[in-house]
Amino acid sequence: MRRLFGIIVALVFAAGAAVLTWPGVFGLERTFPLAQIISFRAALGAALAAAAVLALLFALIRPLRALALTSVVIFGVAAAANGLMIVQRGTGDETLPDKTATSLRVMTWNTAGAATSAESIAQFAVDMQADVVTLPETTIDTGTRVAELMRDMGRPMWAHHAEYGGTGWGATSTTVLIRPELGDYSVIDSSLDGSSNTSTVPSAVAMPVSGDGPIIVAAHAVAPREDYMTQWRSDLTWLADQCASDNVILAGDFNATIDHMNGLGVDGGTLGRCRDTTSESGNGGVGTWPTDIPAVLGAPIDHVMATPDWTVSGSIVMRTLDGSGSDHRPLVVQLERTAG
Repeated sequence: MRRLFGIIVALVFAAGAAVLTWPGVFGLERTFPLAQIISFRAALGAALAAAAVLALLFALIRPLRALALTSVVIFGVAAAANGLMIVQRGTGDETLPDKTATSLRVMTWNTAGAATSAESIAQFAVDMQADVVTLPETTIDTGTRVAELMRDMGRPMWAHHAEYGGTGWGATSTTVLIRPELGDYSVIDSSLDGSSNTSTVPSAVAMPVSGDGPIIVAAHAVAPREDYMTQWRSDLTWLADQCASDNVILAGDFNATIDHMNGLGVDGGTLGRCRDTTSESGNGGVGTWPTDIPAVLGAPIDHVMATPDWTVSGSIVMRTLDGSGSDHRPLVVQLERTAG
């Protein structure tokens, strides 16, 4: 009887560790509360490692030794697998390659509304030589002020936006800044009137009116709180649909890690045809939220994604601005036109 009980418990432990580590295999990566747990893979791996150590201590008790040692293996393997995933996605490359005349630098930063000053945003964008800046939770008033400050610092930008409700509240606005050298842009009507957009907080699809610049989608998906899980899943599907065409750059706060995007990619993409550039450039395991815990323990929920027309040459998750006001870290990615 004791042996049967031990086998059942071991199977339960193994099933639980497998679901937590590989939720996509079971189709559970976008379900509550698993979606929230797997957002923090480093913390999850640490918890599994702690469980393995605790099980090892229980192995000192003779009647529990077999079950405890089996549990050590289960939790140890799961902890190692989570750690390996983080390492494979990248634990931090804090330098960008030199920018060339053909490079495109894309910056995204959820500014948490008025929590981040226009001066801080503008200075960082100029320092990074950004060509495109997507700013979820940023009003057009703030975005225009950022563009003016950047112009005064020698890097002019055009400001575009989408908002819900006209409340002037940061969370219901998304702003995108684009350098004039990329051509004229206009936010499409369906972004402006919300007829085709993310569900609760807006995204902005900026189409080139002239020039050969990419379609730029400033993304903001709703957070996956228990009451918003349906809307969150719908937002991710909508964002994937924006990457169905060629020459698209999708950047912003997805409120999702690449684990949550399992099954939403096509033709080798992470989300639609877009690939996650940070995972391809050494920063995919670095947390962009929240700023009040170390980046290694955070959730990488802010992304810059691009269709195969673009190749990533470098990225950084900026950790030195954690005291700037926002609870998100800014992300900067350098892209090059794909040869051929």
